[in-house]
This record gives sequence, structure tokens and C-alpha cells, in this order.
Amino acid sequence: MGEFWPVPDVLAYLAGQWRVERSVRDLAGDERGEFRGTTVFSPLEGGGLLHQESGTFVWQGVPRPAERTLRFLPSREPGAADVWFADGRPFHDLDLTSGRHTADHPCSADLYRGEFTVTDADHWRTVWRVRGPAKDLVLTTDYARVG
Repeated sequence: MGEFWPVPDVLAYLAGQWRVERSVRDLAGDERGEFRGTTVFSPLEGGGLLHQESGTFVWQGVPRPAERTLRFLPSREPGAADVWFADGRPFHDLDLTSGRHTADHPCSADLYRGEFTVTDADHWRTVWRVRGPAKDLVLTTDYARVG
């Protein structure tokens, strides 16, 4: 990817509704899936954003409803955020002040490595590479602002 678009305040940037398109590749089994839906980042009482994603995930030709909830809370670093699972477990940090960020999340014996890139005011992408004894995946998600 060429130019990155710096984001001085990730929480202000993310606020609102985004169209989501995600491809999932299982490299071990050479299988593919896709998710299409929306993500809404709404204000949390006390600061931060509630991330609510919903849509349809298609795996092996079978569509299923899918959703997830995360919390994006202000970080100690200006303009950055700490991302938490809905159950209160930490997920990763997120600092897009350069327009690009890499984060790791160990999950049992697997390692999730995420690369976040921003291309402009209305488009950003995440690519998660998951490696370990249980998984060998690439998840690529494109976000486009709605409205």
C-alpha cells in the first residue's frame, strides 16, 4: 500500500457507521469465506466507543448471521485507543497517528498479528494474519464510511 492517511485522534475518526467487507482465507485447507455487514462506533458513557458489528458470514457456501462487540477506550497515548473484547479481556492497542499500526494478540498457542492502514477520511483496512497450531488464516477487512 502506498500513502497512509494520518489520524490524529482514532476515536474521533472511527465514530459513526461503516460498511464492512471481510475476506477470510484458511491457508491450511485452502478454504475461503466472506463477511458483509456494518459496524457502528457509538459513544460510551465515560469516554470511548462501543463497536457493534453485524452482518452475514458465508463459509463453505452457507450464510449465517454474525455479530461481535468490542470496546475502544482512550489510551494513555494521545489520539490512540485500547481495544477490549465485550467480556472485558484486552485485545490490542490502536494508534493511527501515522496512518498505519501493527498490533499483536496472543490467543492460546496462536498469534494474531494485525496491520491497520488508513487511506483517507472514509476508508481504512485491517489485515489479521493468524498463525499457530490451531489456525493458519488471513482476514482482510475493508471499511467504508456510511453517510
